[in-house]
Amino acid sequence: MSPLFTYPSFVPTTHNLSNPPSEARIDAVLSLGHGSRFIACTCINTLIDRLHQTRSATVALKCLFTIHNIITRGSFTLRDLLLYYPSNGGHNFLNLSMFRDDSDSEMWKLSSWVRWYAGVLEQSLMVSRVLNYYICSSPVKKVAEEKVLGLSNFDLLCEIDRLVGYVEHISRVPDSLYLQRIGLVYEVVGLVGEDYRWVQSEIFRRVAELGNRIENMVFGELTQFLDDLKRLEECREGLVMLFVNRRRNDRFWDLINQTKRKVVMMKEEREGKRLLLTMGKRDESTESNRFGNPFLEPGQLLSVTYGSGWLGLEPWTGFL
Repeated sequence: MSPLFTYPSFVPTTHNLSNPPSEARIDAVLSLGHGSRFIACTCINTLIDRLHQTRSATVALKCLFTIHNIITRGSFTLRDLLLYYPSNGGHNFLNLSMFRDDSDSEMWKLSSWVRWYAGVLEQSLMVSRVLNYYICSSPVKKVAEEKVLGLSNFDLLCEIDRLVGYVEHISRVPDSLYLQRIGLVYEVVGLVGEDYRWVQSEIFRRVAELGNRIENMVFGELTQFLDDLKRLEECREGLVMLFVNRRRNDRFWDLINQTKRKVVMMKEEREGKRLLLTMGKRDESTESNRFGNPFLEPGQLLSVTYGSGWLGLEPWTGFL
């Protein structure tokens, strides 16, 4: 079957207008994932080809918007094709870091949104790989909580690191925030905002669990945990700029701040104990060097200076 089989579904979905694709158009694309895997594969290949061949920022954004809907709402087959082909650097890789539309000044600025949005979706796919379930489709709350409880500190830290990486990328928002007046950009930010809320809940669950394990964490784990929490806090300003006028999750940031303080206190306590232990060993070594001269005969003490002369001590002969 030729890729042209699915082409009619994409032409109206990704044509060069600034409005987002309609729900009907998105649904038409998603429906291609409920047939054979061959049709689904053709669908993905056609979409990625259109994305990589276009020089229009608007068309590129619409392609990415469609891919985003596949990631969050698509069938298992469509998601699977997106999830694993990019990991091998293959045909479906979304790398658009060099994308530029220089047709006019506004399209030039809109190009930065294309690059940013492509990075967001790549981060989404990487998060899905690490968590072993697709973004915005985690198990029911009880199952998700049980999964987190069963993870080792190492696994939790790996997952937090990847989730924080996602937040870091979306916080590096383009300077041209005013372009949200364009309907397509506004809808893009809305979809990213929904994903971000989901990522927040995943981070919250893992940070809360590790926060309960702080006393039993080794020093290296505490260091990595603190680094992740600091990275997360550094994202806050960019997130506020991007999601202005949207409801804030103060409970989330309170947990991050409180947990960071607990980790800092535990690290300082451990470092203090380590310093005392090191000083104690150093004192023992000094005492040993002072009185343990290996060249003295058994029972003989080292002569020491007294005033201007030497105080010679004979071998021990009895009580004073």
